[in-house]
Amino acid sequence: MKLSFRSSLARRLVLSVIVVWLMALAFVGGNISGYTIRSAQAAEVRPAEFAIFWEAWDYVVSHFVDRDRVDFTTMTYGAIEGMLASLGDEGHTTFLPPDAVKLHQTSLEGSFEGIGAYVSMEDGHVLIVAPINGSPAEQAGILAGDVIVEVDGESVEGKSLDQVIFLVRGPAESEVVLTVRRPEVQDPVTVSIIRDRIEVPSVSWSPIPNTDVSYVSISQFTAGVDRELEAALREISEVQANKGIILDLRNNPGGFLQQAIQANSQFLPKGDLILIESDANQNQTVHRSRGLGYAREMPLVVLINKGTASAGEITAGALKENDRAFLIGETTFGTGTVLNQFGLSDGSAILLGVTNWLSPNGNLIKGHGVTPDLEIAQPASYKHVNADLLRNLTEDQFSTIEDTQFLRALEQLGVEVHATPLLNAAPHDFVTSE
Repeated sequence: MKLSFRSSLARRLVLSVIVVWLMALAFVGGNISGYTIRSAQAAEVRPAEFAIFWEAWDYVVSHFVDRDRVDFTTMTYGAIEGMLASLGDEGHTTFLPPDAVKLHQTSLEGSFEGIGAYVSMEDGHVLIVAPINGSPAEQAGILAGDVIVEVDGESVEGKSLDQVIFLVRGPAESEVVLTVRRPEVQDPVTVSIIRDRIEVPSVSWSPIPNTDVSYVSISQFTAGVDRELEAALREISEVQANKGIILDLRNNPGGFLQQAIQANSQFLPKGDLILIESDANQNQTVHRSRGLGYAREMPLVVLINKGTASAGEITAGALKENDRAFLIGETTFGTGTVLNQFGLSDGSAILLGVTNWLSPNGNLIKGHGVTPDLEIAQPASYKHVNADLLRNLTEDQFSTIEDTQFLRALEQLGVEVHATPLLNAAPHDFVTSE
């Protein structure tokens, strides 16, 4: 291949390819959106604004000494990544090479092959939000709060979140070695993990032993959450002694917008405002509860933390600001952008924030998060309760629970709990819907 792009004809050809990519954006799916949006506007492309880009491109192609490293696809992908990074929507708006597109799609299907951990990008570092219960990551000793610095000896510095996920994931029964930086540990920790097939139930629930309260967890707003949640709440509603629900949204990274709306409709009366979407032209779309849910009258406490994001924040914010639930935990991640996936012509894609969402009271969540009514921070090493644990818990084992946020939620619902070091805040009156 001749490495020359100096002619104006060649420049026009490359520009044409980029314009075709922009015009061929096709809606594939969304991280928290179920809507088709219009194609990119070619009229917004102004070739004169690319003059400096082409100058740099020509210098690289003509003069860079390591000729075997001049790869047009890699250079183009790098340019797209830089463009999206400049938008400042870190950990959300991003570019997916073709191989990463499939990984992203499977993340919302409820099963995949890998180590089983929720991750996020914070301050340029890939952070383990939490290992999935019973996953290879948890069994190998990965902890919430670990920061990934190497994968199989390869530094992840400068890589996007999806690039790191692509390195970590792999076929079941294969090995991956993570080097992590752990809070309060001076030297990096190396952890060997055998990947496996990870099945992640979106909704799980259990009665809480020796109480009249039920526990419900939504791990992610994947397709089918509406049906799973409805089935769980129907069973709970048939328990006549049930006096409340603890809804656990901790470490919920989000999912499909429509699933969040359906979930809120199980708890909110018909017509209650769930969220407001505001697009680039300041057009607003209002979403309200459809009602007819099974849990519109049950007392409700919601658990949130720093790992609660996107559709998880939509749900927490709507339940709080409609005075339907009492929130306990930590301020959420602060995503607040409706994300659409647009496929490009070579199989790659961009995940693009297309609208901001506002809480029912008109609060912008992006960069701020949803604040709890009662803030309780607890160490990342404290193991969260889950439906499996509660389902098999004996009365003696109950006293060993170290999940302070969960125990405080029980107190909020009127359940007497033995004091623990972190249960030091005064009780609050529970707020329910009228």
